[in-house]
Amino acid sequence: MSGWRGQAAVHPVRRNASVQHDFWLLGLALALLGLGLVMVASASMSLADSRQGQPLYFLWRQLAHAAIGMLAGWVVYRTPVAFWERHGGSLLLIGYLLLALVLVPGIGREVNGAMRWLNLGVMTLQPSELMKLLAVIFIAGYMVRRRHEVQGALWGFVKPMLLLGFGSVLLLMEPDFGAAVVIMATATAMLFLGGVRLVPFFFAGGAIAGLATTLVLTSPYRMQRLTTFVDPWADPFDSGFQLTQALIAFGRGDWFGVGLGASIQKLSYLPEAHTDFIIAVLAEELGMVGLLIVITLYGLLLLRGFQIGARAERAGQAFAAHLAYGLSIWLSLQVFISIGVNMGLLPTKGLTLPLMSYGGSSLLVTCLALALLLRIAYECESPEFGRRLDDAGVRYPVEVRA
Repeated sequence: MSGWRGQAAVHPVRRNASVQHDFWLLGLALALLGLGLVMVASASMSLADSRQGQPLYFLWRQLAHAAIGMLAGWVVYRTPVAFWERHGGSLLLIGYLLLALVLVPGIGREVNGAMRWLNLGVMTLQPSELMKLLAVIFIAGYMVRRRHEVQGALWGFVKPMLLLGFGSVLLLMEPDFGAAVVIMATATAMLFLGGVRLVPFFFAGGAIAGLATTLVLTSPYRMQRLTTFVDPWADPFDSGFQLTQALIAFGRGDWFGVGLGASIQKLSYLPEAHTDFIIAVLAEELGMVGLLIVITLYGLLLLRGFQIGARAERAGQAFAAHLAYGLSIWLSLQVFISIGVNMGLLPTKGLTLPLMSYGGSSLLVTCLALALLLRIAYECESPEFGRRLDDAGVRYPVEVRA
């Protein structure tokens, strides 16, 4: 991101250039979504039959979620990136309002002791998922507006972290520790890429790590998850049940799996098989080969996101580049944490796997994030968008009007 530290020439608008949509990003996303639909059907069939009397109940709902996500994604794709830059602060306030509404009795919906959902009629919305996207949009805009402050002063780094810290407090009240960690880690990485100095970065990073450690040590159920992670076989039928069953699924899968639909662990042995632990079912049915294919698809998808950010940076579109990098970092973290939890590499935490796990809010927000990446890629190549310099030497995309 060093190209934004000084003055740069404005590139002329390429009015005769042909615009190429990013079919690589779209194709990889559709491949993961399609595989996710297959695995949701497989992992949830037994549960859906016993609870709803319809073996494909969760598949039909996930298809509806995908349709809503694609429709919303199309709207986002048709919206100029400059719109999100102008309204980042307002969107963050809306995110805070939704997080607060969840905590209001009678409005928020409680599931398994957590208040995380709002009932919208056609679907339930989990504001913590939406907050991840809104936080990235806000930080991207903040780094453009306060570029010199971010790079030159401790307060420029601390101020946005305090703003997001308020949202993290609301998330912890639900509680949703995982979402709070993902948001704060993503914002920290974005600010680091934006040029924050190492001293305030490590100072604030240490403070955040200390706070997270305190939250774990003072919360019995979080502490139990940590000790279970260290030795899940010490209590395999209670606190270590989820992780041990997931590890059994990986072991049964071997190299080539037991076959699609033939998982034993999904038959009421592995809790949340179609949501948080869908990758364990995939590993059991498709084996290590299937797991490596999925990881490769995610790696290519996220690499494409970073490439789009680099392309926006070269085109002088500062906000778009920050946004693309932030979206890619966030999705990378969520994929890493979700797969890591399933494999026993990280303490058990309820985070969905983007595009694959069952869940309307997660799929909707992931579609919106990918639509933003597609829009950024489009504007980097579109002859309809030019570049201008502000007084600080920062270039923005601006639509060329006749």
